[in-house]
Amino acid sequence: MNRKEIGQKGPTNTWKPPRKRSQKAGLPPGTLLHIGESRSADIRITIMDFDATHCSEKTVQSVEECLPFKETPSVTWINLDGIHQPKILEQLGAGFGLHPLTLEDILNTEQRPKLEDYGEYLYIVLKMLSHDEQSGQVVAEQISLVLGRNFVISFQEGVEGDVFNPIRERLRKAMSRIRTMGADYLVYSLLDAVVDNYFVILEKLGETIESIEDELVEQPSPATLQVIHRLKRGMIFLRKSVWPLREVVNGLQRGESPLINHATFLYLRDVYDHTIQVIDTIETFRDMVSGMLDIYLSSVSNRLNAVMKVLTVIATIFMPLTFIAGVYGMNFKYMPELEWHWGYPVVMSFMLVISALMLTYFWKKKWL
Repeated sequence: MNRKEIGQKGPTNTWKPPRKRSQKAGLPPGTLLHIGESRSADIRITIMDFDATHCSEKTVQSVEECLPFKETPSVTWINLDGIHQPKILEQLGAGFGLHPLTLEDILNTEQRPKLEDYGEYLYIVLKMLSHDEQSGQVVAEQISLVLGRNFVISFQEGVEGDVFNPIRERLRKAMSRIRTMGADYLVYSLLDAVVDNYFVILEKLGETIESIEDELVEQPSPATLQVIHRLKRGMIFLRKSVWPLREVVNGLQRGESPLINHATFLYLRDVYDHTIQVIDTIETFRDMVSGMLDIYLSSVSNRLNAVMKVLTVIATIFMPLTFIAGVYGMNFKYMPELEWHWGYPVVMSFMLVISALMLTYFWKKKWL
């Protein structure tokens, strides 16, 4: 990303206040109301049912087609792209025994990443980050995961694109480990895909920060200051999206839910380590961005000092010359040099000598 792009486009998504929260004021708990960006596209429901010997994949048109998979001995992954139609979520929740409070949290896209144990299932909320190449912004999308005994339901806020395609490819391979493990391992794989994508986002942000640092040293401008402020707000946005995920993963690996097998704890520990690395990187970037403000002020101050030094040198050189010109500009009648034939060249030569001596002195003092 070059400096022109950095100056014109914000490198990170800016934080926005909670959307439509006022609409829920006074409503009873469990009221299903979508809080988030309005969308017109239909919700897309895909099902992947698999075990060690087979894997079937299909897109369904109604919730009723999902219900038979609840009691199958194989593992079923139901993915919903889009959560803006509460009626569909209500039907799915009734079929799989999801609590109304769970459905309420799924519909609220302003949720903080968290883990809740409802006994029969685990409910997980996290943020999936993606980088918009056109706008240069980091976009957050809420992901909700429901882990049952033999099924996983994922709810995605957007209707296009995710980071789960590599997992789908692994499920299609007959000899993959994920086909031989349970639903808890599938949840681990989804979490791992989201966390690994954080590193991709942070790498792009790191490149942006390096470019801005070079611009700060070479030629800072008011546009650079605006980018720094957007970066600072973006880091707050990232920290808010990622920091609570550490508690979620830690709760999964230290919890006592029978839905998670002991063999999966080792993999969850690895995700926990990656989460800590992401948080440490974000904190480092926050410190760097905060330091950029000091660098910007120092760079602007240094440029101002350089300009003032040049102006001061010029003014200092012209002070004696102005004095001499002022003396001979008084036009008194009896000034002895006024009638002298060589008066003008002598005075001009004297002024040039004074200028040369002063420049030489400034140069020896390394003021130039």
